Amino acid sequence: LLLLLLLSPFCGGSNGGDVTKQELWCVAKNNAEDAALQTALDWACGAGGADCGPIQNGGPCYDVTSVQNTASYAFNDYFLKHGLTDDSCNFSNNAAVTSLNPS
Repeated sequence: LLLLLLLSPFCGGSNGGDVTKQELWCVAKNNAEDAALQTALDWACGAGGADCGPIQNGGPCYDVTSVQNTASYAFNDYFLKHGLTDDSCNFSNNAAVTSLNPS
């Protein structure tokens, strides 16, 4: 998660915006197992339609060492595209909505 926090400004983690508006992010849960995150990540980047180009090999957010960081990126992209709801940030109970800016 720390790497995600460091990479977020370069990987679209924050777009600035109105400070009076509450911003929400969807991130992988710290206690989620890597295998479950990988399954959810594969779905998000496939059938889910998340833009996973930046987290692919050679992309600016590619992180082979952390499926949690990679999944968080994909989960948040899906979340942003699908209405910022709890349902769009579930991923088999492997993700959670937070108002704490991960960047």
